[in-house]
Amino acid sequence: MNQALPLNPERPSLCVSDLHLTRADDPAFHCLTALAELAAAEQLNLFLLGDLVEVWIGDDDDAPFAAAFRTLLSTTARSTAVGLMAGNRDFLYGAALAEQAAIHLLPDPFPFGSLLMSHGDAFCTDDEPYQQLRTLFRSASWQQEILGQSLSARRELASSMRQQSAAANALKAGNIMDVNRSAWHTALEASDRTRLLHGHTHRPALHADGEFKRWVLGAWERTAWIAVLRPGGEPALYCTGYRQPLGGWWAAVKAQLGIRS
Repeated sequence: MNQALPLNPERPSLCVSDLHLTRADDPAFHCLTALAELAAAEQLNLFLLGDLVEVWIGDDDDAPFAAAFRTLLSTTARSTAVGLMAGNRDFLYGAALAEQAAIHLLPDPFPFGSLLMSHGDAFCTDDEPYQQLRTLFRSASWQQEILGQSLSARRELASSMRQQSAAANALKAGNIMDVNRSAWHTALEASDRTRLLHGHTHRPALHADGEFKRWVLGAWERTAWIAVLRPGGEPALYCTGYRQPLGGWWAAVKAQLGIRS
């Protein structure tokens, strides 16, 4: 079994979330591959903060896209540290994937240096029906029951759940699907930190609230959203096209943030 390389807070990091990938021929997947290659070449920590894929039906998924995603993780992890966090779509990542790919399966939230990282859905506490489902889906008993079903049954269940989720969200007020101020403040206080980075809400921005700051990653709906962490510094949010060469982008970022190779 390969050992995951250590996540090093003394090295810069790249962070993404909410790609919602479904196909290996998607331009977003090619962009993620290029970003992973950049992370490997520069030995940057790569944090994947949930909903990287639209659905993950288990580490035994034999679909071509699941195989391509596993290969991307394992190839990158040979050269640099990769941290993968479950989201509200891909919450069935398991130990088998982590061991096979030699990556870190991160708890949510995850403290890293002076920053707290999260997918972000745990802070949307005003959406009580969703939080009830989240508790169910993250329970060991429910996951064990689902993973005991056949792959075809799990694919049918995943399709049904996506349709139900889309229908339910269409009827919800937008504000209840955003994070609750008290929830994210409480999480920061519990972690003894004042900085939070998360995704999930698809509302990229920096929010300053007293002593606390919150950076929100954007979804990869038409462009790639990337947060860059420099040791001892605050996150910086960037948006770039899927087909933009990342070498030139990274050179500009390093110059702007004062990152040394």
